[in-house]
Amino acid sequence: MRVVVNFELCEANARCMAACPEVFEVDDGDQLHVLIANPPESLRAKVEKAAASCPRAAIRIAEN
Repeated sequence: MRVVVNFELCEANARCMAACPEVFEVDDGDQLHVLIANPPESLRAKVEKAAASCPRAAIRIAEN
């Protein structure tokens, strides 16, 4: 699995970080960072929740 973020859509509202802090981080400058671009399968449910919680639909999961 690979995390793909459309940074042009992202508002850095941190809903993804709340759902999956292992993979997503919003810094003090309101910039989203993907900490693990290819997270382990054990985090799939949390990554899916993070993607679903994005109000701008800026996050998607691509299969490798």
